[in-house]
Amino acid sequence: MAIIKPFRAYRPVDSLVKYVAAPPYDVVNSEEARELVKDNKYSFLRVDRGEVNLPRDIYKYDNRVYECARDLLDNMINEGIYIQDEKPMFYIYRQVMNGKSQTGLVTCASIEEYIENKIKKHENIRDDKGVDRVKHIKYCNAHTGPIFLVYREDKTITCIIEKYINLEPTYNFMADDNITHIVWKIDEDEDIKYIMESFHNIENLYIADGHHRIEAAARVAMENGRGHKKSDEINYFLAIAYPDTEVNVLDYNRTVKDLNGYTKEEFLKEISKKFRVEKSYGNKPISPERKHIFGMYIDKEWYELEANSEIIIKEINSESLDVSILQNNILGPILGIDDPKKSNRIEFIGGIRGLKELERRADTDMRVSFSLYPIEMSDIMSIADKGGIMPPKSTWFEPKPRSGIFIHKFN
Repeated sequence: MAIIKPFRAYRPVDSLVKYVAAPPYDVVNSEEARELVKDNKYSFLRVDRGEVNLPRDIYKYDNRVYECARDLLDNMINEGIYIQDEKPMFYIYRQVMNGKSQTGLVTCASIEEYIENKIKKHENIRDDKGVDRVKHIKYCNAHTGPIFLVYREDKTITCIIEKYINLEPTYNFMADDNITHIVWKIDEDEDIKYIMESFHNIENLYIADGHHRIEAAARVAMENGRGHKKSDEINYFLAIAYPDTEVNVLDYNRTVKDLNGYTKEEFLKEISKKFRVEKSYGNKPISPERKHIFGMYIDKEWYELEANSEIIIKEINSESLDVSILQNNILGPILGIDDPKKSNRIEFIGGIRGLKELERRADTDMRVSFSLYPIEMSDIMSIADKGGIMPPKSTWFEPKPRSGIFIHKFN
């Protein structure tokens, strides 16, 4: 049973939403964020990454960073940049990228269900990132970045959403990344009731993106929620829930700095013990079209690798994924990257950057790049259902919801 509820969102006035809406705080570093806000005083990155308003030498977790974020958010509300809807409601959020749409329900979901593992996760939490968002939530008294949730499609919910997307939208704008963002309100009491009841029939929600933000929201609720009713806003977090049929999972590729002492010929000989290795016909870039196929780019040449049957695990678990096959049979034993989270010899490149970026890196500061087949959403949910944790940098979801369009204040 999935517990969700409508809420009174703070959201930008229509004339400014295009300028306020910003990329999620964790897809840009501090310098990139400074560049993005340089000519935009309304950008929500000024709130999500408060350090961009302060001198460059400030420690990014300094309390002044969060004080600045709080003051800016309060000012945006007081100055009328943000308005609050008069009644609790749901919202529909659609993004259109390269002609393909992704449509989800903006809601508040239960922190208690997350704590009880009814909202399933698939990756571990880094303590430093968790502490950062805990402080941000505490200072701002708000959830500012929506958690990207997925559920198995429910036709009743889909039908209600389809009813509203034929109406005039609340927002309709194209951001600077050429992605169109469209929002509708679901404000009819009967439809709100049907949606809540329909989610009661959904067994689990799944975290696609936002593990650190939801963990931070849970910590704040547990620390500050004593004396609050279960229905109070602090016990719910801001989320966008997408049916699994709407979600686009991209590949998450790897590039490595060196061959760990091997010559190219020795390296090819080693990997051919567990993979079929073939040069790409016409040197065509390899974008794998099915599981267990990999592209490899080295010395301006593309190769196709296919895992031998003896290293393929048929049962769906974290070890059966292509990211694990690559790690356990090439990156670890041959290239010496035993812990990719800590190694400075490997970098991860989201599929949104394309194969050209893999070529560019291997031709400049790196040595060899690997392209992977995207993990299927059904596999992510299956692994999460079993309590499994996927390897780091396994999934890249695109398009990502913009921050700053919806704010959930709980104080």
